[in-house]
Amino acid sequence: MTAKRIGAPDRTAAARRRRTGGFPARRTRDAPVRAPAILTRLRAAYPEARCALEHRNPFELLCATILSAQCTDARVNIVTPSLFERFPTPAALARAKPEDLEDVIRSTGFFRSKTKSLIGMARALVEEHRGQVPRTMVALRVLPGVGRKTANVILGNAYGINEGITVDTHVTRLSRLLGLTRHDDPVKIELDLMPLFPQPHWALISHLLIFHGRRICIARRPRCGECVLADICPSAGV
Repeated sequence: MTAKRIGAPDRTAAARRRRTGGFPARRTRDAPVRAPAILTRLRAAYPEARCALEHRNPFELLCATILSAQCTDARVNIVTPSLFERFPTPAALARAKPEDLEDVIRSTGFFRSKTKSLIGMARALVEEHRGQVPRTMVALRVLPGVGRKTANVILGNAYGINEGITVDTHVTRLSRLLGLTRHDDPVKIELDLMPLFPQPHWALISHLLIFHGRRICIARRPRCGECVLADICPSAGV
């Protein structure tokens, strides 16, 4: 048997799963017991947890959330001041020339499809909702560029309506590592998470997991030794 070379990277299956966020691929039986402690500890660790997309009203949050697809929140926050200066209302955005809007949002990636979604969304708000962002999941979901994830962001953060849990890449990865779900599909993950946490905290738990994923449970270099969840996390130290 060949001895492992000192300093060589760990190629074990467990290490590979840990780095990619695929361990454990199951919902542990004690998830309902551990969930309250997860919420309590993360709230204490991140009292400032909130939506990272800068906005002043529901319309701005809706635009920013559409732009955030396949893009960092930091980049979106750099772009949106110019966007809202040129197109401050749904009516103004609805009248935008695609080439003008593309120039503003180009750095967020997929700018052509996002331009189509933003203009279509703005026109729908003007024509069907008197320029107001709707307050229901059903009405939001039919807007161009808006899926369940985006609708959850708007309802939870613009209106304080906790109809669901926003599941992004951080929430997906941490939910699996914490043994709260065995799924990869965001909708199935959301359905697993909703019974585990009180409904008034559904928007908050997303922010808490995102903050934790960015600061401590980093995908390729998790800092388990500093983690407030280490003793109740089935993946800690793996």
